[in-house]
Amino acid sequence: MVEELLCEFVPRELAAGLDFGRLQRVNPKFYANRRSARRREADVIWRVPTRGEKSTYWYLLIEFQRECDAYMAVRTQVYQGLLWQQVIDEQRLRAGAPLPPLLLLVLYNGERRWTAADTTSELITLSPDSWLWPWQPRVRYGLLDMGSFPKDELAQRSSLVALLFRLEQRHSLEELRDLLSDVMDWFRQHEGCERLQGLFTELIREAVARNRVNSLEAGNLSEVTSMFSIDWESAEKQWFANGHVKGKADGMAEALISLLSGRFGAVAPPRLEQIRGADLPTLAHWFNRAIDAPDLPSVFDPRC
Repeated sequence: MVEELLCEFVPRELAAGLDFGRLQRVNPKFYANRRSARRREADVIWRVPTRGEKSTYWYLLIEFQRECDAYMAVRTQVYQGLLWQQVIDEQRLRAGAPLPPLLLLVLYNGERRWTAADTTSELITLSPDSWLWPWQPRVRYGLLDMGSFPKDELAQRSSLVALLFRLEQRHSLEELRDLLSDVMDWFRQHEGCERLQGLFTELIREAVARNRVNSLEAGNLSEVTSMFSIDWESAEKQWFANGHVKGKADGMAEALISLLSGRFGAVAPPRLEQIRGADLPTLAHWFNRAIDAPDLPSVFDPRC
């Protein structure tokens, strides 16, 4: 999915020459210093090598946002600085050694369109004519506002990332039915993707719930209930027929584990046992928390 994301939804020049076959996930936790308990976390980080005899690496940071953050550019600067410091410490770079290039992408799935500045220079109260301007930080992030992509353009793409973007948009009943069919077709053609299948099952549930509200407001309660009771029953039979995913709770558990692994790294065995032994409502509650929780313990905090 990372390869599809870069090849289809960012400028082609950025993805040119990258060796996706040697993609490596990086621990997403940054520590400002060893004595401080304060830390910043990006959602997902990948180390991406380039092709050629003298292979170099650059780092891709992916930040997931449900709400527009006016100071996202400032957070970008913090994340990038801490990641560079981590690279310097872990790789023990010699003085003057070049740093790897960074790209931070914000994947936004909020209802309203993103309006925040994408560079720190836009946030600074200073005229570009000022003598101080050349010394101001200039950090930029890339934005992928899922809801802003034209539906017809996404529907023409066959990638899983395009399906993900489509699931985050509003749809009519007919459009949603077609989208559900497209998702199931993709997984029928790509065997061995059970964890992704579990994640997309949850995304479809959310899409159905989100779009059903609009239809209920339009007064089509009986029609909507009838359509989705039939379609959803059929879809569930197909999605959970796979022997690797036994029942709704198991599918939700694997989706949660995949999400937690992507955000916080490998999940410890005791936590895996806790997740796989939980009931469906608890798993759904944890999954919703895991999307934007600041750390792993927060997902399971009984006080929340």
